[in-house]
Amino acid sequence: MTAINAPRDKYNAVWIIFFILGLGTLLPWNFFMTAAMYFTSRLKDTPTGFSTNLTVNKTFVDTPNVLQSKFNNVMTLCAMVPLLIFTCLNSFIHQRIPQKLRISGSLTVILVVFMLTAVLVKVEMAPVTFFTLTMIKIVCINSFGAILQSSLFGLAGILPASYTTPIMSGQGLAGTFAAFSMICALATGSELQDSAFGYFITACVVILLAILSYLTLPKMEFFQYYIESNGSRKSADEENKMDLLKKESPAEKRPVVNLMEDETKPSVSVFNIFKQIWVMALSVCFIFTVTIGTFPSVTVDVKTTVADGGAWMTYFIPVSCFLLFNVMDWAGRSLTAVCMWPGKDSMWLPILVGVRVVFIPLFMLCNVKPRHYLPVLFSHDAWYIIFMILFSFSNGYLASLCMCFGPKKVAQHEAETAGAIMAFFLSLGLALGAGVSFAIRALV
Repeated sequence: MTAINAPRDKYNAVWIIFFILGLGTLLPWNFFMTAAMYFTSRLKDTPTGFSTNLTVNKTFVDTPNVLQSKFNNVMTLCAMVPLLIFTCLNSFIHQRIPQKLRISGSLTVILVVFMLTAVLVKVEMAPVTFFTLTMIKIVCINSFGAILQSSLFGLAGILPASYTTPIMSGQGLAGTFAAFSMICALATGSELQDSAFGYFITACVVILLAILSYLTLPKMEFFQYYIESNGSRKSADEENKMDLLKKESPAEKRPVVNLMEDETKPSVSVFNIFKQIWVMALSVCFIFTVTIGTFPSVTVDVKTTVADGGAWMTYFIPVSCFLLFNVMDWAGRSLTAVCMWPGKDSMWLPILVGVRVVFIPLFMLCNVKPRHYLPVLFSHDAWYIIFMILFSFSNGYLASLCMCFGPKKVAQHEAETAGAIMAFFLSLGLALGAGVSFAIRALV
């Protein structure tokens, strides 16, 4: 079978399914982060603090306690460490655990966790107990989310390169949707408890939709063709090895038979695959190290210079930081569906990835408050918005290119493993970015 004879993706059904699955990988976590104010309100020392009539557009007048002040740092730690560990683990175990179990099982666990989270919105409990349960849920979501994301990129690696794009685009839309929801909550003045319940129920609906979409995937002729084609290549390789054995003399045959008993197993060398895709792997790692190292740790502390801005002061960060970043990131990810420049072997790709490091000092020299060491060179809001547009668009576009090209630099039967390795380096970039963000913010 060849790609020339491949069936068409009727109505772009497979593309849409991968988009929904991409949306399902990050929407739960984005909604979790969006509801951070709800979680910190539940950590008040007063046992009934969570049920007070606080609204999203109000700020805490009380001095935050230990649990509230440490919540964001511990949440980041509980998210990034399991994400990195389980993405790495999936790179080695994906050949031993069926793909269907990894993807559908992970989605099911995440669905159960969010249903539990929605129920707990209405349940009163002590702050320490609530804090502990929340961190356990974050660990579970990101552990199974890592397996889901890595498996999904591995599965997309078997299909044409353009089918990694809907995953990246779906993930970009997840952030945009969460940011838009946050702005709507600000505009309506919804109560924290009601907003949080709506967030978690919405996440449950999206995850359920992702599960149903994945279950219909094997019925698609287009998808079946590439899965069978990938399997036939493995079988052909094994048959060629057996033909070579038959042609050898009996004296030469015996030592090779033992070798063949191991080689005919459906396994590939992770190290050899990495040697072929290391440029793409390190590039996507560097992209997210720069992005997470700056956003949102530095960008969220930029203050508007508009005097008596009124509503603009309220919406400046939600709009120009969160919404603008996610919209342009989504646009960059989606552009790879129609344009994939530079090519997978071009030196321009790693060069453009390296140039993005300039955004770190540019944002540090914006009107970040409080600051202790650096001067403000770009005080006007327009500078910040321009930097954010270029920063977020380049993040989405270059990351999507790397994730598309990585699995295409290896043989077809190695594509799934290559996709899992790329997902690991994506997660490594997120973890490294989270680590260096503390140092970058401290230097401002």
